[in-house]
Amino acid sequence: MSSIGINQSVLKDGHNASFDLIHNRIESLSTKMDTLINIQEKVLNRLDSMESTESKAEEESDAAPKAVDELVGREVRDICQELSTIMSEVNQRSEQQAQKLEGMEKLVLSMQQVISFIGETVKSSRVMQLMLKGNTARKGAKVKDNKGKVVKKKTSTDALTKKADAKVYAIYAFNNIINFYTINWQEVLGGGRFGQVHKCVENSSGLTLAAKVIKARGQKEKAVVKNEIQVMNNLDHANLIQLYAAYESRNDIILVLEYVGGGELFDRIIDENYKLTELDAVVFIRQICDGLQHMHKMYILHLDLKPENILCVSRVTNKIKIIDFGLARIYKPSEKLQVNFGTPEFLAPEVVNYEFVSFNTDMWSLGVITYMLLSGLCPFLGDNDNETLNNILACKWNFEEQEFSTTSDQAKDFISRLLIVNKSWRMTAGEALRHPWLSDPVLHHSLHAKVWND
Repeated sequence: MSSIGINQSVLKDGHNASFDLIHNRIESLSTKMDTLINIQEKVLNRLDSMESTESKAEEESDAAPKAVDELVGREVRDICQELSTIMSEVNQRSEQQAQKLEGMEKLVLSMQQVISFIGETVKSSRVMQLMLKGNTARKGAKVKDNKGKVVKKKTSTDALTKKADAKVYAIYAFNNIINFYTINWQEVLGGGRFGQVHKCVENSSGLTLAAKVIKARGQKEKAVVKNEIQVMNNLDHANLIQLYAAYESRNDIILVLEYVGGGELFDRIIDENYKLTELDAVVFIRQICDGLQHMHKMYILHLDLKPENILCVSRVTNKIKIIDFGLARIYKPSEKLQVNFGTPEFLAPEVVNYEFVSFNTDMWSLGVITYMLLSGLCPFLGDNDNETLNNILACKWNFEEQEFSTTSDQAKDFISRLLIVNKSWRMTAGEALRHPWLSDPVLHHSLHAKVWND
């Protein structure tokens, strides 16, 4: 992920620009005041001229007293009117300029307070600490490896490993990855449209991780991957896969992820040798709901929830993790979000219709996954994608008699409260966790007893 920091030079430039603007406005005001002073001087000169004219008129009053009196009277009246108008304008402009000066003083004080606040924030920020720290490593820093042995930790700003309280602040150059991780290019854990996933080992601790190599040649493709990194930086939950580091080359971006070795949940659904019980489904769905609840609290939509994107931690437990946030979006309720991607069988009606999506869009997909876990069937699957999408829009599904003959009524009710066309009527993740199928211990005891009796 791109580093988050405040460039001090940019801050300084913004500071100087603000004061330059205020300085220019003050100079403009000074120019206007000079103009007013010139006007006043002109008025005084006119008055002096008028007095001179009056004196001359008095000397010549014997010759034509009446004509001079009328002429002087008119000129005096005109000058007085002009003077009155000028003084009114001067007073009005003075009041306006005084208000502007007062406003600018308040603006300067506010800017000083903001700049001071930003400065304190920068000083205390984690990003600035890392920037100022540079390549200085803590001497003698030690960590425990996965076997409990204390080993010396290698540190560098070229690779920032995500621990309990850290995030991937930047995407680092690909040639630095060998200093911190060893990728087994021959061992492929999985793959898809994005690229491949290889097993990976952290050099300093021996911790087994996974390196997801994503093909990203253009800026648009890289922006998609950087969105995935941003999303994962906001997620820290036991049922969501964790991101450790990110590296970028000319054509690829490599995400170093938590290793999950139990295979896809989809494999357990289709495995004829694996008997998936209703109690197993309860355990799986409850964990998925826990993960979704955390995501939705962080205002993140997954938008590609399906069994292939849910991994089992190991082959002997039912602990799972949600993966693949490549299509996830940060959700802002005030900004209506529409999407036109996903896997047809798991798309909600609002996605098919290109309508606004929300948290409950993920809950529809959860309903489809629950149906599949309990029956091994997809509720909307048609002979082709168009038929599948039409089935979704019509909400055309039912509980197959043979596959659901032994399924509890609570499980059926759980599904029925999710596969609803109107998204506002669907259960939220929190409501799903409180549903009796996931929360009733008496029901769970009876399901457990049923497993033993079978």
